[in-house]
Order: sequence, then structure tokens, then C-alpha cells
Amino acid sequence: MVDEPSNYGVVVMEEKTGKVERFVEKSKLFVGNKINAGIYLLNPSVLDRIELRPTSTEKEVFPKIAADNKLFAMVLPGFWMDIGLPRDYITGLRLYLDSLRNRSSTKLATVPNIVGNVLVDETAKMGCLIGPDVAIGPGCVVEAGVRLSCCSVIRGAHIKRHACIASSIIGWHSTVGQRARVENMTILGEDVHVSDEIYTNGGVALPHKEIKSSIWKPEIVMLRL
Repeated sequence: MVDEPSNYGVVVMEEKTGKVERFVEKSKLFVGNKINAGIYLLNPSVLDRIELRPTSTEKEVFPKIAADNKLFAMVLPGFWMDIGLPRDYITGLRLYLDSLRNRSSTKLATVPNIVGNVLVDETAKMGCLIGPDVAIGPGCVVEAGVRLSCCSVIRGAHIKRHACIASSIIGWHSTVGQRARVENMTILGEDVHVSDEIYTNGGVALPHKEIKSSIWKPEIVMLRL
């Protein structure tokens, strides 16, 4: 269930039986607050209903199954959110780390220089102040003097000495140079390299690029091969 269902496909169903009556795609009129979260358990016979062409399961296949009274749904307990946008991903990360604190706190990092909730893979190497709300993936190297907060550092990334990263996502095998500052929803794709002493204030860097000039405005991204 969500507070603003108009942004999603809504499932209209019988409360007692779970039988789905219909799907309503991003309706501006309120028809319910239970949305299609995209988790399906299907009988193999459903494949016979899919034509050999590009097909929308939600718009073409499921409505026909619902019309045959053979489609059922289950309301999942717990918290759900869409993390398709970078800002939502960072929010989702914070909420996930909060849930780990409440349900399985032993999974959170407890090494020195940790502030708040931080998740660190056991293969990562660190020597700096980290947190709150940070996730560091396998094989990452975070050198001394680095400051990380509200960010995700993905597998194989290398953060060099005295860099600062806040509210950003550092992609696979990317590098952030010495004394560089990456913040305000800067998104680095795979194998992106930020040069030393560069400032990035938002923006998206596509994979296999090098950032040699500072980015002062979120809408301007200067990338050089």
C-alpha cells in the first residue's frame, strides 16, 4: 500500500479472497492504494497467453487472466518504495540501514571511525571516517582521510586520500581522486575516474569516462575521454 498510488499501476482486488478484479495504470482518480510491486508467481500455462511480439504483461496479459477469474494477489507486509531514481535510492538505503539496526544490527559495521548506520563488505579496505548511511561494496578501497556520508560505493571502487563524498553513488570500479569532492546527487557510472582536487556538484557521468573539470551546476556535466 502507498500514499500516492497515481504514480503506479493499482491492483483492484477482493480483500477476503485476494482475487484481482482489474489493473488500473497510473490513474488520476483514486481506485485503491494497493500497487503492483512486480513480484509474480506464475503457472507455466501463462506463457501460452504471451504472443511472440513485444508484450506488456501488466497491460495485456494480466487483464485477460483477471477477466477469467484466475488472477490473485497477496498484500506483502513491511515497507516498500520505488528506488528507480538516484535520490530515492539514497533514501531507500537510509531506510534499509535503519531496518538492519532494528532487526539485525550485527550486520552493520562496528569498526572504529563509524558514525551511524554503515554497511561494509568484509573484503573492503578502509582507513577513514564513514557514516552515517553508507554502503561499501566488495573489493572497495577507501584511503586515509576520506569522508563518506549518505552514499553508496559499489564493488571495486577506489576512493583516494582526503576525498569527500556525500549524497552520491560511486559506480563499479570507479576512482575518486585525492582531495576531490563529490556531492549533491552525483552519479558515477562504471569505470568513471574523477581527477584529483575536482569538485562535482550533481550530475551523471556515463561509464568509462574521466572527469577532469569541476562541475558546479547539477544540469551541466563536462566529461572528457
